[in-house]
Amino acid sequence: MHHFLYIVQHYTKDADGLCTRLIKPKLMEGTVAAQDEFSRNVKVGDYRGKKVAVKCIKHDATAQAFVAEASVMTQLRHNNLVQLLGVIVEEKGSLFIVTEYMAKGSLVDYLRSRGRSVIGGDRLINFSMDVCKAMEYLEANNFVHRDLAARNVLVSEDNIAKVSDFGLTKEASSTQDTAKLPVKWTSPEALREKSFSTKSDVWSYGILLWEIYSFGRVPYPRIPLKEVVPRVEKGYKMDAPDGCPAVVYDIMKQCWTLDPVVRPSFRELREKLQEIISNELYR
Repeated sequence: MHHFLYIVQHYTKDADGLCTRLIKPKLMEGTVAAQDEFSRNVKVGDYRGKKVAVKCIKHDATAQAFVAEASVMTQLRHNNLVQLLGVIVEEKGSLFIVTEYMAKGSLVDYLRSRGRSVIGGDRLINFSMDVCKAMEYLEANNFVHRDLAARNVLVSEDNIAKVSDFGLTKEASSTQDTAKLPVKWTSPEALREKSFSTKSDVWSYGILLWEIYSFGRVPYPRIPLKEVVPRVEKGYKMDAPDGCPAVVYDIMKQCWTLDPVVRPSFRELREKLQEIISNELYR
């Protein structure tokens, strides 16, 4: 297993069994849209002649939890998950996460910068399906993402959406006060009793679908943040985004079922999306 996980500092000085040494990453080039928070701490590197993304995180509890989980995560392989290639830990405490390079940046920026005049309904349903397939794969592997949102989905050169940053939040959410959780994306039971599960990921997926179909708007528009939770607990659900097909809005509402047991699984969601795509109901 260990050859997947390069947790040694000297690889930056010496290839030593790697086909290439990991070079000091050069700054991310790309569109203004890609210059969001993601690209500020992500640089482009070269690994075995291929572009890779190198993300630096400070060495704290989250970093340690990530290293502990990284061996599991390098074994998670799916076309709609951003592939983790390895981890480098420097003695002075920085942690570098090396992943496949995603040319078009985060999904939320992709949607905001292009908008409905550029992106058709087929592209939106395909993004929805891409994310669902990744989540079905994580579900089958009993892996809970905990921070699924359009900002944590990246878009490849050929417009495939891939889920990213899984595993970075596990330690954070168990030690943090709930105040630091992304309230608008987190299920009521996860906010209430920190009960994270695949079903809480399904809730977040419903919010992500709303983000896709509203071209990257912030969820719960016009509702003050402190009012979101009490209203949601009473059963409030967002309206459908403009132009969103009824069949897709119906899926969002099922994801936002207050009782997690009643929420669909990602497998069921993928089957519903497949039916929508096969019958071209998204038009």
